[in-house]
Amino acid sequence: MPIYEYKCSKCGEIFEAFQKISDDPLTHCKYCKGKVERIFSQTSFQLKGSGWYLTDYSRKSQPAGTSGDSGAKSGEKPAKSTDSTSAPSSTT
Repeated sequence: MPIYEYKCSKCGEIFEAFQKISDDPLTHCKYCKGKVERIFSQTSFQLKGSGWYLTDYSRKSQPAGTSGDSGAKSGEKPAKSTDSTSAPSSTT
């Protein structure tokens, strides 16, 4: 459940209330029964930088000496390269 902060216009007290998102906002102070107003405070959760998801979480760590993306999906064998000297020549 979200935590909402309210400020009383009568006594100036700031307090928190656990409420469902669907609940109506509080209208009276729990200390002096004065009128309250919901306030918005800054959260401490921050996402900084570009691509934080890709660089931090999406790829599994790979052993040293291997390249990042080989072009093949995991579990697939790389395609065999065909060399022109080993290919059968056709004579007509």
